[in-house]
Amino acid sequence: MPKYAKFLKDIISKKRKLEEHETVMLTKESSAILQKKLSPKLKDPGSFTIPCTIGKSYFDRALCDLGASINLMPIFVFRKLGLGEVKPTTISLQLADRSIKYPRIVIEDVLVKVDKFIFPTDFIVLDMDEDEEIPLILGRPFLVTGRTLIDVQQGKLVLRTHSYFQISDRDVSMADETCEIDFLKLPLKVCLTHSTPVKFKDEEVKECERYLEATPLFPPMQPKVEDLKSCQPTSPPEEPPKLELKPLPSNLRYAFLGQDSTFPVIINRSLSDVEEEKLLRILREHKKALGWTISDIKGISPSICTHKILMEDNI
Repeated sequence: MPKYAKFLKDIISKKRKLEEHETVMLTKESSAILQKKLSPKLKDPGSFTIPCTIGKSYFDRALCDLGASINLMPIFVFRKLGLGEVKPTTISLQLADRSIKYPRIVIEDVLVKVDKFIFPTDFIVLDMDEDEEIPLILGRPFLVTGRTLIDVQQGKLVLRTHSYFQISDRDVSMADETCEIDFLKLPLKVCLTHSTPVKFKDEEVKECERYLEATPLFPPMQPKVEDLKSCQPTSPPEEPPKLELKPLPSNLRYAFLGQDSTFPVIINRSLSDVEEEKLLRILREHKKALGWTISDIKGISPSICTHKILMEDNI
């Protein structure tokens, strides 16, 4: 039996007493646990849901999801609402389970009524299973438009807007107070900008007359016409590439598209003179499509053609 085991057995059976006492220093973490000073664990409020109305349809729970970068509407809700024109889209969505979905249409400026406020919202319409509890998902675009404040401690979500909407059966209008401030000081500007007659005092009329008389008269402008001579763009002369002609098999031979045996091409030796002339005429018409060097081949970088050269073992 180990010595500490006999010691613990004597302590438990009270055959031995502890005579010396010592003070042990605890860390702040251990002290907080023993004194129960840790903050209590709060209940998870979960995702926020709000009631909203689209058209004549009322939705009791629309999910406000900060993790979603779009506003999502299932296809069955879209068909139920019978909304207006839609736009096709080619975006792809990655869901929480890492799966990829491809919605087909987007509907813009859908009026979503929350209490007494109305927010224009764009929705992505996705063909998905019906969820009776959460029919709509309102993401960050909607929460930003509504200037949403989320109080996790109180479990409240506050929506704000700059304008208050008055709702009627015929029209939706904003009840913002507007005011017009006249910054026009010169009477001449007032006369030019106002379509209705404006009454002025005699002093203002005289001031306008003095302003017009003091303005110098500019002579009429004489248009200057310059003859531009037409000129044809000149292209630099095409220099033939310097090539080394290698021996060919007996059934092939060289033919030249340019003068002085330049711009060679390889043709069949069995062609007649007439066939050879027709072939060379067609090749001269499409001369730019041919390439005698790697740099002449359009659309291919020389580095791609020369980055790897397979050599024989004995070289």
